[in-house]
Amino acid sequence: MIDSPDSPDNPIRLPRKPARVFRSDVRMARLRVGDAVRVTPVFHTEVTGPRGPVKVTFKLEYLQLGGTFKVRGSLNALLEAGDDGRPAVIASGGNAGIAAALACAMRGRACTVVVPESAPHTKVAAMWAYGAEVLWHGTSYAEAYRHANELATERGALQLHAYDLAAVVAGAGVVGLEIERQVRGRPPVLVAVGGGGLLAGIAAAFGPRGRVIGVEPKGAPTLHAALAAGRPVDVRVNSIAADALGATRVGDIAWNVAKRYDVGSVLVTDDAIAVAREYLWREFRIVVEAAGATALAAIQSGAYLPAPGERPVIVLCGANTDLATL
Repeated sequence: MIDSPDSPDNPIRLPRKPARVFRSDVRMARLRVGDAVRVTPVFHTEVTGPRGPVKVTFKLEYLQLGGTFKVRGSLNALLEAGDDGRPAVIASGGNAGIAAALACAMRGRACTVVVPESAPHTKVAAMWAYGAEVLWHGTSYAEAYRHANELATERGALQLHAYDLAAVVAGAGVVGLEIERQVRGRPPVLVAVGGGGLLAGIAAAFGPRGRVIGVEPKGAPTLHAALAAGRPVDVRVNSIAADALGATRVGDIAWNVAKRYDVGSVLVTDDAIAVAREYLWREFRIVVEAAGATALAAIQSGAYLPAPGERPVIVLCGANTDLATL
């Protein structure tokens, strides 16, 4: 089980006002980050669905620097903070740590990533490759997060967050602005959900004009559970995508955006995720991690059925994986 920093067994929380992210924040993030990150392409194609071929558009965000959309948010947060020389600290089970390490390397900042013992070696190796100090602490994300809080205080560091920091969400939302320019009309966009940073950013970028659907493993239904309960609640996590979608509670920012823009959620099984991941490799020679295939799993399993004439956009969000697991 991977714990969220908002879990009830985590008594230490960052003092912060509830943050809200809007399209204006995402537009500012795009201006701030500029061409320091890649504009990832889209690919119009067909995939196999339960009722036959389904027309879709892939947003190839797994081609982003560092193999993850998260570098957009980390870099935006660093640029917003200014070049004050402080090191950065983040707790992460994987992609957020890679993104922070890369963004800090780009800005000449020192970076420390605190990871739980369960962090995949492939992702830890990527953090090292970008020059980060990696510290193992505890067996859960919550324990790593508590230690990251302590380190940030001791070192006077800038503390980044994997998904629940306004600048991080706004940076991720630039993916939505790109989709607007690349895809005609306003098709629904399917996005994998962990803590909800990417979903919140894209939904904020679209505002009331767009439609975003969260796709979650049945073993990690943070947004789905929050929508059912009417508020964020803790869930138990047990999924093959847990190293990237392993938050136990949806972020406060994501919850605010989901309520504001009526964002929905569908659930998929681990088997469906594994099938979608293998399908991407077999049919397109696309290598993604389990989280990167989660949105496609909704189409192939029938958890989301496009309306007649609808061509949904599927965000393939990350590719930091061990090739031996394909």
